[in-house]
Amino acid sequence: QVQLVESGGGLVHPGGSLRLSCAASGFRLDANAIGWFRQAPGKEREGVSCFSSTFSKVYYADSVAGRFTISKDDAKSTVFLEMNSLKPEDTAVYYCAIDRGLYGSSCLQPRYNYWGQGTQVTVSS
Repeated sequence: QVQLVESGGGLVHPGGSLRLSCAASGFRLDANAIGWFRQAPGKEREGVSCFSSTFSKVYYADSVAGRFTISKDDAKSTVFLEMNSLKPEDTAVYYCAIDRGLYGSSCLQPRYNYWGQGTQVTVSS
């Protein structure tokens, strides 16, 4: 049984930082696609950052490039999203997802079969 559990969300001031974690069980991280997504109220779910299948190449959405960093610890089956210089428009529920066969930048598309429950990130003064 695949289980993904996100943590690390919260309330932060603009310009602040947060580090999200996603603990995975029942699914190997290495060689599989892993993505972070977010969904704000009234908006579609969008890809934030991901590791692609097989070669674990990293991709970022233009809106977060240079501010967010994705990383993973395969041995601990945990994926991280370091978020710096946060803006009010980063406010959303953040989800991690995992699956096979998502190559290249397709790992930024919400085509995953396995999702976590989400963690709320609110950026406000």
